[in-house]
Amino acid sequence: MNRGRKKRLLVFLLIMLLLLAVVAVAFGLLFSRYGGLTGGKCADTDEFAKYAGKVDDICVPEQTRIVALGEATHGNVEFQQLKLEVFKLMVEKYGVRAFALEADYGGCEAVNRYIHGGKGSDGNVAVALGFTLYNTEQMEQLIDWMRQYNEAAAEGEDLRFYGFDMQSMDCNYRFLVMAAEEKGVDVSPLKQMWNTEMGRPYDTCSVEQWAEAVASVRNELAQMEGTAGAVHHADILIQNCGLGKAMADMNKGLAVRDGYMADNVRWILAQEEARGNRRIFISAHNGHIERLRDYGTAGKNTGNLLADEYGDSYFAIGTDFCKSRCNLPSGFNRAHRSNHTFYSCDPLAKASKECGYDVSWLDFSKVPADSPLRQHIDGRMWMGSIGEGYVPLMPLLPMTYRVKGTPGVLYDAMIFVSHAYPTAPQPMN
Repeated sequence: MNRGRKKRLLVFLLIMLLLLAVVAVAFGLLFSRYGGLTGGKCADTDEFAKYAGKVDDICVPEQTRIVALGEATHGNVEFQQLKLEVFKLMVEKYGVRAFALEADYGGCEAVNRYIHGGKGSDGNVAVALGFTLYNTEQMEQLIDWMRQYNEAAAEGEDLRFYGFDMQSMDCNYRFLVMAAEEKGVDVSPLKQMWNTEMGRPYDTCSVEQWAEAVASVRNELAQMEGTAGAVHHADILIQNCGLGKAMADMNKGLAVRDGYMADNVRWILAQEEARGNRRIFISAHNGHIERLRDYGTAGKNTGNLLADEYGDSYFAIGTDFCKSRCNLPSGFNRAHRSNHTFYSCDPLAKASKECGYDVSWLDFSKVPADSPLRQHIDGRMWMGSIGEGYVPLMPLLPMTYRVKGTPGVLYDAMIFVSHAYPTAPQPMN
């Protein structure tokens, strides 16, 4: 082959490779925009219509002590709105007075003080929760409703806002120091270790030294009356230390976090029972509230631990979407967020859409064994499950944003959103 022919062949191959690359990119962008273009099979719509209802129809068994609402995504308006809608029902119908969120305990305590008449943060109280995903109009509406409720509530009937996560330190440190100083407890060792500018201990301080100093303050406070909240701030700081050490192994770290969250939910329930309240309401991602989920040999998730302990007194409500246009942080630049489309492969969610529901409720206990819906409730399926992160391969590989499980094993009931729209979170600063 002469040089001219070789050159032409090389040019032809380069052009073909370029065309293939353009087609691949276009195909990827198409899937990124439309989320795989499929929503899977549909359950029997006539049967679904028999047993499904609206959110206002939600009821929980008499023995329930913990009502857990999951969310299939963190970045959709409808799932954030459901927190308020379902919590209102729990307050009005079941005497619930505590809302607990998958967020830092200290940040949620700042919100709790606000709903009890405290000052906000430049008109945006949700920023105290410490996560951009919660810095939304929908979360502000929930907080404002709780504050308004408390303004008119009779003594002892006020609502309280708790967090059961331990990933942040700043608010817990500040509230611990404030409470300790009010009680005359020496916190100078803590202050010497604390980097105020960074909102964490100085790097020159070891995790063990910090945990020991926190434990010392905690133990003094624990011997005094009226310090349960302050002691728990110390416990959260100590949990944060344990979590940091465990994250060297991702599965172990996730299991440790869920174990701590289960401990914190138990603590919240005990606080409320001491006030004379039988039930609490908690909200987290589906993956945390499911009745049966684990991290392999590392341990169980929060819902599994609570279901083991409380049995039928733990009532788990899962959620799913048919189609989601979800707001997510993009790649490694978590400060930048964008919207992406995904489809669940849940036949129950699709039946909800086909029945004309924007949002529907299905109590699994109401569906008889001979109903065709049972093959879906008791069978394994791919359901939508989107966390707080995005990479371009997700729309191309639906299994990266779907989780396979049996609805009737994971949850007691589910809420289905036909078309979920993106939140518009504001920057934290």
